[in-house]
Amino acid sequence: MRKKTSGTRSTKSIITVRAAPRDRKRALVCFDGRVEQAAIGRSGITSRKREGDGATPRAEMKLIGGYVRRDRVFLPPTPLPTRPTRKAMLWCDAPGHALYNRPVTAPFTQSHEEMMREDGLYDICLVMDWNLIARRRNAGSAIFFHLIRPGYEPTQGCVAVSLPAMRRLMPHMRRGTVVKVV
Repeated sequence: MRKKTSGTRSTKSIITVRAAPRDRKRALVCFDGRVEQAAIGRSGITSRKREGDGATPRAEMKLIGGYVRRDRVFLPPTPLPTRPTRKAMLWCDAPGHALYNRPVTAPFTQSHEEMMREDGLYDICLVMDWNLIARRRNAGSAIFFHLIRPGYEPTQGCVAVSLPAMRRLMPHMRRGTVVKVV
C-alpha cells in the first residue's frame, strides 16, 4: 500500500535560511545536506517586515522565477523559469504606486530597483513570493534571492549567496521551491 503524501512537502523542495551565529547580517543556507554562507538584511531577520527596514522577512517564500544577465553569467540547466535581464527592466518599490512590488519598465519615475546592475548583484536574481500575491502597502518589496557583494556585505532584506553557491543550488530549484527563513 502506498503512503499518502498529499499536504506534505519534500524536504528537498525547501531551502532553509538561518541566521549565522554571532552575526545577524549573515546566514547559513541549507539545502539537500549542503550548507552555504549567505548575506541577509542589515537589520537581521524580522517577523514584522516593513518597507525600507533593511530586514529579511521570517517567512516561507516560494520561488516564482528569476532574471539572469546572460551577457555576464553562464547558468547551469534549471527547471526554474528564468528570463534574460534587459536594460529597461525595473522593480517598483514605491509603496503608494499601483505597481508596488511588481516589475516595471523604464522610463519609470517612481522609486524602483534597476534589474540590470553594474555591481553584479542581480546577475542571477530569483523572485520570491514575499508580498506579491496579496500585496500590502509598506510590507516590503523586491525581496530576492541573489548574488552577494564582496565580503558578504548585508542586503536590504534579500538573501544573497556567492556565484558558486548559486550555481550549485540552481539545478535543484524550480517554481514552488520554498525558501524558509527561520
